[in-house]
Amino acid sequence: MSIDLSVQHTRLATLVDLLQTRTLSQPEKDAYIFLRQGEAEEGHLTYRELDQHARALGALLQRKGAEGQPILLLHAPGLDYIIGFMGCLYAKAIAVPAYPPRSARMMPRIQGIIADTQAEIVLTTSDLLPNLQQWFRETQELQHVKMITTDNLSLQLADELRIPDISEDTLAFLQYTSGSTSTPKGVMVSHGNLIYNLSMLHQQCGQHENSHMVSWLPPYHDMGLIAGILLPMYGGCTSTLMSPMAFLQRPQRWLQAMSNYKATESFGPNFSFELCRRKATPEMLASLDLSHWKVAANGAEPVREETMQRFLETFAPCGLRPGAFFPGYGMAEATLLVATGDHTDPPVVISVSKAALEKGWGILYHEDEKDAVRIVGYERTPEDQKTIIVNPETMLPCLPGQVGEIWVGGKSPAQGYWQKPEASAETFQARLADTGEGPFLRTGDLGFIHDEVLFVTGRLKDLIVIRGLNHYPQDIEHTVENSHIALRPGCSAAFPIEIDGKEQLVIVAEVQTRYIPAQPHDKESNSATRISLDPQDIYKAIRLAVIEEHDLQVHQIQLIKAGHIFKTSSGKIQRRACKTAFLSKSLNNWNE
Repeated sequence: MSIDLSVQHTRLATLVDLLQTRTLSQPEKDAYIFLRQGEAEEGHLTYRELDQHARALGALLQRKGAEGQPILLLHAPGLDYIIGFMGCLYAKAIAVPAYPPRSARMMPRIQGIIADTQAEIVLTTSDLLPNLQQWFRETQELQHVKMITTDNLSLQLADELRIPDISEDTLAFLQYTSGSTSTPKGVMVSHGNLIYNLSMLHQQCGQHENSHMVSWLPPYHDMGLIAGILLPMYGGCTSTLMSPMAFLQRPQRWLQAMSNYKATESFGPNFSFELCRRKATPEMLASLDLSHWKVAANGAEPVREETMQRFLETFAPCGLRPGAFFPGYGMAEATLLVATGDHTDPPVVISVSKAALEKGWGILYHEDEKDAVRIVGYERTPEDQKTIIVNPETMLPCLPGQVGEIWVGGKSPAQGYWQKPEASAETFQARLADTGEGPFLRTGDLGFIHDEVLFVTGRLKDLIVIRGLNHYPQDIEHTVENSHIALRPGCSAAFPIEIDGKEQLVIVAEVQTRYIPAQPHDKESNSATRISLDPQDIYKAIRLAVIEEHDLQVHQIQLIKAGHIFKTSSGKIQRRACKTAFLSKSLNNWNE
């Protein structure tokens, strides 16, 4: 029997409650399907099967005394990862998702997480175990860690599980942020944080038990885990999953899965929609039926109006409806979602004065004005969540339309950073200087509010200030990437350096692999596979575009080889790392 449990969600306090409820009401419904290489079904889990496997793992972890202890999850994307995560929750352990290292070079991040959490148990699978054991043995500080494989559990263990006392205040997992502007930290996310944030997403997406999610997002990060895996469980529907690598290798796999499963919702960052659009072919369009896709959620990085428009235009012949896009704004420190609209409403986009924005004001313009900048907004939908704009220096509220730091209060902000009380107090316990109102989460993002809609303009720590005017690096990067066909979208960094006491603009940009630098006196080569280009042509295009769009002189440009820009594991540009590498002359130069 399958029933709509939306009314009962208010009585669910934890994810353990949620999975037990699903198991009782929808035991044989497919909860998760995993596609090998993004195409063939490798396996599936019903809600009953997931519950049984999670209980078995939970019982084993109880034997190990894991209650209240961080447990590191080193699984490849797939069903075993979900079992590992839910098994930790059944044991009242604290799940710590992390990307499994592909080589010993990736071990320092794992070592750092284990040092921070003092985790003594790693969950993984049999195929990954040999390499992990070798790499852990080679590091003195990791030799004490015990490894448990989750793909060969005795399901009879499930009967031994003793459900511990779990409440909404119990920590569910630590989300180690990749840190686009700072050192990675473990965000403490409680069961209550998750249930509240999932209820917001469920309501705004219009999700129901017949909805179907498709997700290629990394399950180790907030959007992949919460939106791609936990949200379908909250709604009692099915999620079809594939690995991020399968999507990146062939973006059509995402859309083909949406078509094959008549999927109704999927989430992705802006670049993924742009990538699919650029890779579209007539044969691909002819094979897709996207008429069931109701919610195309766009988040995790600046949402571009032109990306949404071009994607809709490209895939309209496949039945994609005009109102499918669902922009959202959020972050790990807020569990996931901070603000969005309703899935039935079109995205809110306004035109503002670029000159006014540079001076810290969101002043509306007519979209035909030369100085106009288009910005996507997010309606502040939760009634019991407060979002305000604050001067980050005075800690006083900004005036309407004034740009300041976005602060969030309510049930979504997480519990702080693991074992970092000072950083937690600074970020999660902010209060207004005049009234003492709080606590608020300081997002580190800049924005303004107009007509009860939140508009995000950039990162506080990434802000470029030249000649007293504010410039947002993502806007400059967008200009750069559109200035020349050889530059890779989503793979450039704009940052300031100080020269003789003045801030100067530097651009680092990747060149697509099919382009090679022309050597002096060489004739231009245009073969079917490689195209020879004069680097000076790219430099000129970038400088001209930045001057025209931003009235800024570019002090220096460095073109680098594809795949060498510094990014977080979730795909965000690490501008500080790019700046450090630029100054140390360690970037992989395209011209060499």
